[in-house]
Amino acid sequence: MTIKSPSIPAHVYALKKARRVVFVLAAVATLGACADNLVFEDDYPTKGNTADAESGSLFDAFSFNFGGASGGGMPEDVGLAVNGDLWRAALDTLSFMPLASTDPDGGVIITDWFNDPEQPNERFKANVVISGQTLRADALRVSLFKQVHKSGGWVNTAPTANVARQLENLILTRAREYKVARRAAR
Repeated sequence: MTIKSPSIPAHVYALKKARRVVFVLAAVATLGACADNLVFEDDYPTKGNTADAESGSLFDAFSFNFGGASGGGMPEDVGLAVNGDLWRAALDTLSFMPLASTDPDGGVIITDWFNDPEQPNERFKANVVISGQTLRADALRVSLFKQVHKSGGWVNTAPTANVARQLENLILTRAREYKVARRAAR
């Protein structure tokens, strides 16, 4: 004797599958609505969230000790995770370029594009990375980017040879001057 199973029409299976799909989509939409206020810190800064002149001085957030006024046991640069002389020298050397982003904890300075008024068809951007607490040449890395305006748009091109190295040398020279001045003030 054979037992026959009751046959279920195909439209019932399709209806069950459609219900599952609708349920999954509703769950995804509900969870997606909860993620409205997420902020990702690694987003590249845009014009709307860059530092500008109205936001105050970059040095307001840090306390610096020029000349040991805070006592003998305190570090010379309180609040910086990188060499303070290199940090100040890099900011001072690149002060003619607008800043897009700075991270004193990571030792990163990113400038926005700078147009020289004498060369309106060229623009430059610099990235500076400072690593470590010591004033050394290998603790500084400058990357320079150049774009040329051609046929209605900006096109990437290689910067003039050794310009990044010259910027590094300027920053290192200024950092050494800061270090000598700080030691002479003691």
